[in-house]
Parts: sequence; structure tokens; C-alpha cells
Amino acid sequence: MKRSYNFTYHITEGFRSIFTHGLMSFAAIFMIVSCLLIMGSFSLVAVNLESKLGDLERENQFLAFVDESYTREQARALEEKLLGIDNVSTVTFIAKETAKADFAAKHAEDNHAGLYADLPDETFRDRYSVHMTDISLLQQTVTAVAGVEGIAGYQAAPEISEGLVLVRNVATAVAIILSVLLLIISLSIIYNTIRLGTFTRREEVAIMKMVGATNGFVRAPFIVEGLILGLVGALVAFFAQWGIYEVITKTVSTGRAVELISLIPFQQIAWTLLGVFAGAGLLVGTIGSVMALHKFLQV
Repeated sequence: MKRSYNFTYHITEGFRSIFTHGLMSFAAIFMIVSCLLIMGSFSLVAVNLESKLGDLERENQFLAFVDESYTREQARALEEKLLGIDNVSTVTFIAKETAKADFAAKHAEDNHAGLYADLPDETFRDRYSVHMTDISLLQQTVTAVAGVEGIAGYQAAPEISEGLVLVRNVATAVAIILSVLLLIISLSIIYNTIRLGTFTRREEVAIMKMVGATNGFVRAPFIVEGLILGLVGALVAFFAQWGIYEVITKTVSTGRAVELISLIPFQQIAWTLLGVFAGAGLLVGTIGSVMALHKFLQV
């Protein structure tokens, strides 16, 4: 019965302190929300770029076009040379007739689809689909393949994968730096909020200590206050992040570059993000409370 009373007392006092210092409590929640939104936004950018890089790695291929002057036998003879290049795992020969059929099928719904079927086979080149082991070596592999005698060109976009890697790394670094700075600011505000509460109740705390109250009993309501501030901030940040993400997703889906910058559905990462936000909010609230109470418990 006593434990139940203590629990109710701690919860009640924690909520009462939040409303007593309304402005400071609001500032603490606002900073936690700002911190988590910024951290979450850059993290979501990094997650989406990582997903896109994963798609590229699964495709992990580019096209190498054979010189038009080469006969079919000469074109097929290039396979051994291509397989001898570092980072090339397999190569698939695609005859010009097959390339034409694939092109026509891909544009079957276009207004001029009939014209594509009438194109002569010579319009297309024999080619190889080159599969790689490591996409991060795309540029080096493309250069090596292009240097093979008989290869007259290629279709690859190494700048896309390199650009995605660069943006992902920058987004991750910015997220970490800003998160650390904003977490420090959030801790400072929660620290001052809890400290203000303990200062106004310093005589009560001192009396409780002198009559035998344990540090844990005195500390509990303030820790509850910090936990509530952290949890409320985390929930507000989560739903705000959800709304912002959905708006951006709808905007992207109506653009022309959907395939390049398509985003992961928020539902796939919602629970993970909620867990991270809640954990960060509760951690910041707890640490801020413990730091603020340290001095006043030295009685």
C-alpha cells in the first residue's frame, strides 16, 4: 500500500511541477521536439539514400556497347576480356536484335510504338550487360571496360551512385553534429526547468531529508517530471515528423523524377523511429533531472 501511495505521489508531484513552471516546461518540450525533428529529418534522408544505394547495388550492372564494325563472332570473343577485369563478376551478351525487341517492348505504350518495331536491327549495337561485385568501384570498372579494344561506348551513371554516397554521408554527419548540439541545449533547458522546481522547493526538500527521506524518494517526482517532458516532446516530434514526411512524399510522387528519388513508405520505419524518439526523449529527460538534483540532495 505504501509503494502504491509513493507511486501516486511521485506522479502527481511530477505533473504538478510541469504546470507550475509552464513556460520553462514548454521551452524544454519545444527544444526536444526541435532536436528530434532535425535529427529525424537528416536520418530519414540518410535512410532513403541508403535504400537507393541498396537498389543500385542489387542491380549492380551497366551496358558496354560493341564497336559497330565487329562481326558477331568478334563481339562474342570480347566476353573473355571483360571477365578478366577486376570487379567484373559476370557479363551477358545482348545481340542487337534482342536489344531492339527490348526497346520496342519498353516503349510499347508510346504514341510512336509502331515506328520502333520498324527500325532496322543495325540501328542498335551488340552489347554486354556487365555485372559488378562492388558498386562503389563503378567508376574504375567503367573506365577499365571502356578501355577494352572493341568496346565503343557504355551506358552507366557513376556520378549518380557517387552523388548518393556523398549526400548520404553529409546528411549523416550533419544529423550527428546537430543532434549533439541540440541535445546539449535540450539537456540545459531541462536542467534549468528541474533546477527551478527544486529551488522553489528547497526548504521542503531539506526538511524531507532531515526527517529521513531517502534520495530516491526526493528525486523521484523530479525524474518523473523530466520523463514526462521527454516523452511528450518525443511524441510531438514523431507525429510532426510523420506529417512532414507524408507531405514531402506526396510532393515527390507528383514530380517527374519519381524513380530516382522515390521515398520509403513511412509505415516501414514508423515503429523504429518512434522507438528512437521515445528513447532519446526519455534519456534526455532523465539525465537533465539527475543533473539538476545533484546539488540539492547534498544535505
